[in-house]
Amino acid sequence: MKELGIGLLGFGTVGAGVVEGLQRNGALLAERLGVRLVLRKIADLDLDTDRGVAVDRALLTRDAGAVIRDPAVDVIIELIGGTGVAKKFVLEALQLGKPVITANKKLLAEYGAELFAAAAAAGTTLHFEASVGGGIPVIKALREGLVANHIKSIYGILNGTCNYILTRMEREKLPFDAVLKAAQAAGYAEAEPSLDIDGHDTAHKALVLASLAYGCALPLTAAHVEGIRGLAAEDISDALEMGYRIKLLGIVKRGPAGISVRVHPTLVPLNHMLAAVDGVFNAILVDGDIVGQTLYFGRGAGRQATASAVLSDLADVARDRAAGSQQRIALPGPACAAAQLQTTGAEPVRCYLRLALLDKPGMLARVAQVLGEHQISIASVMQKESSVGHHVPVVIVTHQAPESAFQQAFAQIDRMDIIGAPTVRLRIEDFA
Repeated sequence: MKELGIGLLGFGTVGAGVVEGLQRNGALLAERLGVRLVLRKIADLDLDTDRGVAVDRALLTRDAGAVIRDPAVDVIIELIGGTGVAKKFVLEALQLGKPVITANKKLLAEYGAELFAAAAAAGTTLHFEASVGGGIPVIKALREGLVANHIKSIYGILNGTCNYILTRMEREKLPFDAVLKAAQAAGYAEAEPSLDIDGHDTAHKALVLASLAYGCALPLTAAHVEGIRGLAAEDISDALEMGYRIKLLGIVKRGPAGISVRVHPTLVPLNHMLAAVDGVFNAILVDGDIVGQTLYFGRGAGRQATASAVLSDLADVARDRAAGSQQRIALPGPACAAAQLQTTGAEPVRCYLRLALLDKPGMLARVAQVLGEHQISIASVMQKESSVGHHVPVVIVTHQAPESAFQQAFAQIDRMDIIGAPTVRLRIEDFA
């Protein structure tokens, strides 16, 4: 039986999961692939910490370069993370013509065009199923299963930390800061959580999905990014009362004006399937012009889920080698031209607004006048409290208007002497 020599860079949580998966199901993989997957070397700076999986000490080294250059190593798995040495090692492996498997969405989002070009030039492949959605096979679905479709849109709950926080805020009626601390204590949020709660992790993943959907790498600047930091519990309860649930969505669309990528807290109708995705789970809804809507759901992170995706890529490399094929599946091309990207201000959106409005007659009319001047039409208004002479929360739901119109209107509204705090704005998706 043919063998495929594996070099693993990074022996942390996911790396240990990959080794564990090979040990547990290596025979099953060999039977299904006709190729024996053999772990040749593991590189990590820390060779002493117990990873919960037994390995031959002779496989371990601190020299990642030696692993990459080892002629017995046919494929490199990069699980170091970040964009420093990880980029250097990935490029070195690709330039040697060795396929690379990575879970590094940040690396792909920032340097995807360069890496894809290097793979193409060397006649090899770059695989990244584990970079989005943990064990959910959405990358394979976009690259293969939906290849005959023009992708109209992608909506994704792509960050389990944020989804966990939003779920607990809703169910337990707790403030954001309290739930964040609980998520950190439970291991669902990092000690420094900015990458997750400020939306950047979701943006990296959305850009990876967009690059596959539209065949070109998008720059980080193409994404409009807002996170859930400081989201108020009252907005979550107000949304529920109106028939919506708040989710942090990564949204990718292609319309007449071009490609857009947005990340922000979003009001999702309670009867929509994405609204039912709770806790640390992820889900991605893809709309193709032929197939219609398809949904991909599962654990978006974790040792075993992510390792499953890495092993899936490893199986693809083994099949290619067994068949003597290279670059069987086309990678995204060069960076998208500026003409293909839709400016954020041009996109029509519908919004939930919460104002701290002075409770006196005629105050709402003044706000409505400003919105009208910017061609923003009001769909409904809700006021729960009344305290004459004080500021009270007033919720306004609008019809669609250009993003830029809302920005201009709020710049004017928040300067008015009848407004007691900056206006809260959340976007609504009706999935019509």
